[in-house]
Amino acid sequence: MPPRPQNRGSRSSNRNRYGPPKRSTKDEEEKAVEVDGEISSVLAGTMFRVRLESGHEVLAHISGKMRKRFIRLVVGDKVKMEMSPYDLTKARIVFRMS
Repeated sequence: MPPRPQNRGSRSSNRNRYGPPKRSTKDEEEKAVEVDGEISSVLAGTMFRVRLESGHEVLAHISGKMRKRFIRLVVGDKVKMEMSPYDLTKARIVFRMS
């Protein structure tokens, strides 16, 4: 009887062989710009107008984890946001500081 191949039980080497290569989340996190701000107004649909420390105002929405945990945000809360370097008028709120 011929010997069995060593990687017969391992299917992970064959996964994701077709299609575009997967991008790591580390690359995406490095692209995001983290800024601090204060909520200036609450809008419909979990959207907020946030004033940055520089004085600019951006439109921000709550991240999925904060929605899942039912984190409430009110006017005056300090928040940490992630912004794309491509569109500096929109942001995602990822953390409530106070």
